[in-house]
Amino acid sequence: MFEAVEGMLAEHAALEAQLGAPETHADARLAKRLNQRYAQLSAVIGAWREWLHLGDEVGAAQELAGEDPAFAQEVEALLAQRAVAEERLRHLLVPREATDDKDAILEVKSGEGGEESALFAGDLLRMYTRYAESRGWRTEVLDATESDLGGYKSVTVAVKARGASEPGEAPYALLKFEAGVHRVQRVPVTESQGRVHTSAAGVLVLPEAEQVDVEINDNDLRIDVYRSSGPGGQSVNTTDSAVRITHVPTGIVASCQNEKSQLQNKEQAMRILRARLLAAAQEAADAEASDVRRSQVRTVDRSERIRTYNFAENRISDHRTGYKAYNLDQVLDGDLQPVLASCVRADLEARLEALEQ
Repeated sequence: MFEAVEGMLAEHAALEAQLGAPETHADARLAKRLNQRYAQLSAVIGAWREWLHLGDEVGAAQELAGEDPAFAQEVEALLAQRAVAEERLRHLLVPREATDDKDAILEVKSGEGGEESALFAGDLLRMYTRYAESRGWRTEVLDATESDLGGYKSVTVAVKARGASEPGEAPYALLKFEAGVHRVQRVPVTESQGRVHTSAAGVLVLPEAEQVDVEINDNDLRIDVYRSSGPGGQSVNTTDSAVRITHVPTGIVASCQNEKSQLQNKEQAMRILRARLLAAAQEAADAEASDVRRSQVRTVDRSERIRTYNFAENRISDHRTGYKAYNLDQVLDGDLQPVLASCVRADLEARLEALEQ
């Protein structure tokens, strides 16, 4: 498996030379793509070199231990370090989804539970934006429909990394595990009797597509404009600035009403549409290659949950990995990494197992 690294050395050197050329940076998209690939290869090659170096260190320590038993303890410590380095290298070499190095578009939708579900959707949005801040990512709300009590019926946010990310560290590579139905158990603000209610919100995560990722023919688009509306349906705009774009061949629809101008709303809606078309194309490709593909949100139903947030016990439980912790308040404040780490580990183990079969 590790022999594959040697084939990456030439590509890494070629990319380094290409990134050093001034003309490369005249094309921002090209420079970004090359930087992403360079970061991926650098992580793998760095881990490989560390593994080789520790192998040399183990060999030298074993020779010394043959002459002086006092070095035996050092051999054990070096072997443990090399085992850790080997595991990291194996993980870096596991084939990943082609979209794992992309930024993400994240949609949160209220489901069963009425206003309480919409308020919970707002809590999830805050959790994701706080988590993004902790990683130095930028967030941008593309579209939002608020509820009467200040939650969200639906909200779409772009999450973007600053610069190139190491393998498995880009927004989509981590946030894709958030896709699914999130169930909350708590006493709603609308509950006068103090009874615990169960409601749900759905999360959909898409890789953000650039124009070069998806080719869209203008003749395939139907663009409708209408007036934006706020909570309760009350008009908040006196002009037809909201935009709905339908990709006629696929029937995929994207809309935006957040911005004040029709042009800005059109640009945001096109970003969402590109992401949805890329996800649809990826899904079709995956379906061709395999009969089994993890689904995201089919219905925002409390029974189809991936995670439960229990406020009374301050407990968060991920039903896919068995992860459980009693720090729900901290997780909702953005401390999401341990939860995601359990998903990443489970995913890597499944990929490794598939490779070894």
